[in-house]
Amino acid sequence: MESLVVIVYLIFVLLIGLWAGRGIKTMHDYALAGKSFGTLVIFATLSASFIGGGFSMGNAEKVFLVGISNIVALWGFSIKEILVARYIAPQMMRYPNAISVGDIMDEHYGKEARLFSGVFSLALCAGILGAQIGAMGYVFNLFLDVDRVWGVLIGCGIVIAYATVGGMRSVVWTDIIQFIVLAIGIPMTLYFGLQHVGGWQAMQTNLPEAHLSLPTEPLAIIALLSLFMTFMLGETLVPPYLQRLLIGKSSKDVIRGSLLSGLFSIPFFAVTGLIGLVALVMQPALDANLAMPYVIQQAVPPILQGIVAAAIVSIIMSSADSFLNSASIAFSNDIVRPLRKNPLTAKAELLLARVVTLLVGIASMVFALSIDSVIDILIYAYNFWAPTVLVPLTMAILGCYVSRKRFIAGAVAGIGSAIVWNVILQQPWQIDALVIGFFANLIAFTSVDKAAAKAAKLARS
Repeated sequence: MESLVVIVYLIFVLLIGLWAGRGIKTMHDYALAGKSFGTLVIFATLSASFIGGGFSMGNAEKVFLVGISNIVALWGFSIKEILVARYIAPQMMRYPNAISVGDIMDEHYGKEARLFSGVFSLALCAGILGAQIGAMGYVFNLFLDVDRVWGVLIGCGIVIAYATVGGMRSVVWTDIIQFIVLAIGIPMTLYFGLQHVGGWQAMQTNLPEAHLSLPTEPLAIIALLSLFMTFMLGETLVPPYLQRLLIGKSSKDVIRGSLLSGLFSIPFFAVTGLIGLVALVMQPALDANLAMPYVIQQAVPPILQGIVAAAIVSIIMSSADSFLNSASIAFSNDIVRPLRKNPLTAKAELLLARVVTLLVGIASMVFALSIDSVIDILIYAYNFWAPTVLVPLTMAILGCYVSRKRFIAGAVAGIGSAIVWNVILQQPWQIDALVIGFFANLIAFTSVDKAAAKAAKLARS
């Protein structure tokens, strides 16, 4: 019964994705779906995009191992999303023709910055996509008893099919379905899990005390703050989320959709983390990677397991399709386009985006088969973004003084400090290199061209 529900659901998602992708004729439609979406759609597609394997099964895994401190760390992402809604989203209507990070970077820093951001966008999206696809293999193996390799091929094959055909329109329509399923299925898992272990009080009694408290040792506090900053900075304005800020009908829709998404993530991260604690009480010797699937299999009534299994599949597919689409746009629009002397025709540009979607998806399947921990690969992928693109992109959107000198100085400082911190110093005090790289970029960026920045400020006033 469980397998049948998941199979029917997968077929339904594939058909919806292919149906939604009809009539795509331009790169702009492929990337932004006509900028036609309202508040609730932006809320659903943005939430479905960031709730991937790392923020669900990965969170349950880490809370199983270290306790509720990982939930608190993930709230760094929630704070980020709320800040984006408050400060970044209102500015996005200044870029009516932008379809990617590179378009915005090009406008402020030039073609070289567009190419630079395209390379790092592709690296980030490919890394996170690989993490989601890797998780997909585990899920198919656990719930459908399909070999992990076949699970990757089937699950990713479906995502590649509709993302290649319909681009953003297919991604958004399938995201809506996937969001509804995961928003029902995951809280349901926690509810039945708590019932299985005897309720909240019984679970507390059977858990190690350290799992229910935050660290008090200085080094542990530093490590927690570093992880909080990692999740706060690591996915800020990454290509899929930036694209969600560009697809709204109005500025109000983008602001409200982003804010709702940030607020929704706070209890959702708590729910996925607490499922990890339920698994720890049920089976302390369990492989932490299996925390969430184990609770589903042992605690959820058989008649409902199909729905919950579909929710887990939804979580992974909704994130995978978003990063696959953005990787394709980054390569086509931000790498190939600035390197060509003669622009492609609209038809050729769309064909290129579809071919790249197919190739990136296949490459990510190969990469995914070597992944062990979903959330660890997410943190590794973050190192491609915060030390390099985040500072100049944010400064430009916020209307601060920007220049090519500032961009170059920040990029050199961010990349250099991240490499030194990770490779030479071996990540002291458990502070992740992306945090160091981000602040190094910020300091260098704001330290260069001070006279010109001051003159520009006086001119505006």
